[in-house]
Amino acid sequence: MQMVQIVLSSVLVFFIIVTIHEWGHFIFAKRAGILVREFAIGFGPKIFAYKKGETRYTLRLLPIGGYVRMAGEDPEVVEIQPGQTIAIRISDGQVKKLYADQLDMRKNVIRGEIVSIDLEHNLNLTLAVDGEQQTYQVHPQALIVARNQDTQIAPRNRQFGGKTVGQRALAIFGGPLMNFILAFFLFAAHILMVGIPLENPTYVKVGNIKEDMPASKANIQEGDIIEKINGVAIGGNAEKLVKMTAESEGKPMTWSVLRGTERFEVTLTPVKLEGHEGGKVGISPILPTRSPSFTETFQHAGTSMVNMTKLIFDGFKQLVFGQFKLDDLGGPVRTFEITGQVAKQGIEQLTLWTAILSLYLGIFNLLPIPALDGSRLVFIGVEALRGKPIDPNRESMVHFVGFAMLMMLILVVTYNDILRLFKS
Repeated sequence: MQMVQIVLSSVLVFFIIVTIHEWGHFIFAKRAGILVREFAIGFGPKIFAYKKGETRYTLRLLPIGGYVRMAGEDPEVVEIQPGQTIAIRISDGQVKKLYADQLDMRKNVIRGEIVSIDLEHNLNLTLAVDGEQQTYQVHPQALIVARNQDTQIAPRNRQFGGKTVGQRALAIFGGPLMNFILAFFLFAAHILMVGIPLENPTYVKVGNIKEDMPASKANIQEGDIIEKINGVAIGGNAEKLVKMTAESEGKPMTWSVLRGTERFEVTLTPVKLEGHEGGKVGISPILPTRSPSFTETFQHAGTSMVNMTKLIFDGFKQLVFGQFKLDDLGGPVRTFEITGQVAKQGIEQLTLWTAILSLYLGIFNLLPIPALDGSRLVFIGVEALRGKPIDPNRESMVHFVGFAMLMMLILVVTYNDILRLFKS
């Protein structure tokens, strides 16, 4: 049952941070009047699809992100050209449906060959019917029916490219923005759960305990107070405890512990953990806390975001300068694995981890890497400076190449993650 809860918690974390990101794109696109054709979570084959209004909501097989497909961003699947024979259905004096196939099966329609058609600006079409030409007005939300699918037309004022630079920039920036907002409120929620440290703490308490580590084997329990290590008083200095433990790798230590009113001593030997420096015993030392005020909650949430942002950029710096090994990189599999480990530690740590992931996703997407939001914002910025857009075909090619490279990187790190799991 615990394993099921951990898996469900991990899935929920991914679902929340990806959905809030795509919802940011979606809400700003809708506010700008852009036709959003699809709101997708995941990539690849569809598992579930539901259409409401103009948008189709889909859940896809590969849980490695999501997207909001806006009209005009990619070539439409259905194209109707002059010379093509179609059927149209008219209601209230306007064309509401255009049928591109199975014309003999359509009832209550007008069939004819297209002489001219404009579905972006003037919204009209001219058909040659029984040797005569007739012009019809097309409804701005008319549907093109082909291959058993309905595709709503997109007049220029409903397309992504038909909006102002500011509206398009907001539609792109909306995703990372929502991740930042989510991260801030999750940091605040974590602070409300765990409190804030006292200004002058007098003791260090044991927090989470990792299984099969020296502390758990020595019967250290969550909530125990560490008074002395090797006869040296710890007081409220958690850094001192961590430092002494790190320096004692492979050497027995004597801990004086207070549990309720009972005092006792335990002997344990810090061990080396892969990816960590110094000895570890498998505990999270915590300081005594108090409940924060309303103002303190938001102040500490802001401070947490700033500090974590600095750490994230330090990681990016190491990537740029090659200060890493392949094993240091992790993909969706490793992130899912770590999320499961954090979920075991309780809702407080899972809330903090979700805040960190949401912040990371927002920052990562703003990097000027082709196919990411940051790259698209760069193209919009260049357009604003030069006064005209860059050739859409060139921009699409840049994003396509970038997306392909990102997928290759994800495949490499995922393969490495799976190998790591088998080895462990």
